[in-house]
Amino acid sequence: MIDRLERRWTGPGGCGEVLKLAFPLILSTGAHTLQMFIDRMFLNWHMSEEMSAAMPAGIIAFTVVSLFMGTVSYVNTFVAQYTGAGRPGRVGPAVWQGIFLSLGGAVLILGLWPAAPGLFDWMGHDPEVRRHEVVYFRVMCLGAAGVLISNTIAGFFSGRGKTWTILYVNATATLVNIVLDYGMIFGHFGFAEWGIKGAGTATVISGMVSATIYMCLFLRGRYRRRYATLSGARFDGDLFRRLIRYGLPNGMQFMLDVGAFALFVALIGRIDEVSLRATNMTFQINMLAFMPMIGLGIAVSILVGQSLGRNKPSLAQRAVWSAFYMTYGYMILVALGYWFLPGIFLAPFSAGADAVKFAEVAPLAENLLCFVAFYCLFDTGNIIFAAGLKGAGDTRFVMYLAVILSWVLMVLPTYLAVRYGWGAGNGLYAAWAFVTAYVCVLSVAFCLRFLHGRWKGMRVIEAAPGAVPPKTPEVPTIETEAI
Repeated sequence: MIDRLERRWTGPGGCGEVLKLAFPLILSTGAHTLQMFIDRMFLNWHMSEEMSAAMPAGIIAFTVVSLFMGTVSYVNTFVAQYTGAGRPGRVGPAVWQGIFLSLGGAVLILGLWPAAPGLFDWMGHDPEVRRHEVVYFRVMCLGAAGVLISNTIAGFFSGRGKTWTILYVNATATLVNIVLDYGMIFGHFGFAEWGIKGAGTATVISGMVSATIYMCLFLRGRYRRRYATLSGARFDGDLFRRLIRYGLPNGMQFMLDVGAFALFVALIGRIDEVSLRATNMTFQINMLAFMPMIGLGIAVSILVGQSLGRNKPSLAQRAVWSAFYMTYGYMILVALGYWFLPGIFLAPFSAGADAVKFAEVAPLAENLLCFVAFYCLFDTGNIIFAAGLKGAGDTRFVMYLAVILSWVLMVLPTYLAVRYGWGAGNGLYAAWAFVTAYVCVLSVAFCLRFLHGRWKGMRVIEAAPGAVPPKTPEVPTIETEAI
């Protein structure tokens, strides 16, 4: 038994290698989760309606951004496969195609500014919540450029396995965000008391700080020479089309998956404001389990991409299973905490909040955490197996499966449950049961696709130009050393 565990831990693709690469990414995505958690906690302390508004407005803004984010972040796989194939000169040009797409996407997202009032009128939320939703959505749209450029250039570092750089940059941005959050929400450090507008502004500023640091690092002299990070700053039609071909399905899946959850939250808001707050709290707590493991998922995509670039799919497969075992163990611990100690996770929301309003929402949130405790065990497959498939280039399958199941198993049944008030809680618990079913079925489907093995023959990069053997001379010659 001990020998088996030792073999699983050591060697290429073992738990040790995966964790070494993933650890900074786990801390990095954990820092982002902490940032959002503190943001929502401060808003709940300031005004509960602002916290209720932040989740739907934030997730809808993120839905729009995620189309481009999912596409440009796929630069990570291009960098990983070019690195594995020993072709560093193609890395810089691949990243620049993502930067160009980021700038274009940011301009398009700004065009949604006038649509905000009509969008949130349609949701039918409480008028006070709706007013805050419009403000937060508009501010978040302003920050799209920083978010997209940061995610693009982060792929330059993560794809080469330089994950500590990502942690340093994200930790700096998170610290900036938390300090500005406190100042701008409550009116400290000389700032005006902006409430939810301050929360959004702090997030936008921290995103721009992150993008600026990444760009400065990306253009360092040693990277310019080895990876063409400056000379590659030109449009490459073939490379751009391949980024769209493989990255766009990833972006579409990301957007439609996030959009499905946005609709879920919007539909819950139609039950009542207490159900919306309980759902928001539960999702924020769920992020504590989900987001850090996204770091492991990114590491899996990197290792799969690099291994396939070297034409070693067996190493890719081993890395995926190593990550699965570690993630599943973590999720079991988190699930036990959600089930038996829900009060610990809810405690930060109660500190500084209105006691009467919190007493209304806490019992509901504790019940919803039971759903999360069950489905987070299956979320392991959604994180790890999907990451393995994406690292190979199997993005279309991931997109089609996630989109179809999210609508069939979650969005449409939730609409019916809320409209007709199925079961206890006027449809709230039925809706959460559908979310749980969606997560579980999706996980099993990703696992089966991975086991099928078709991904092993996939590549996203072009074939390296073959060396042309020299023409054999008709008369043999002998080279002599010059004197």
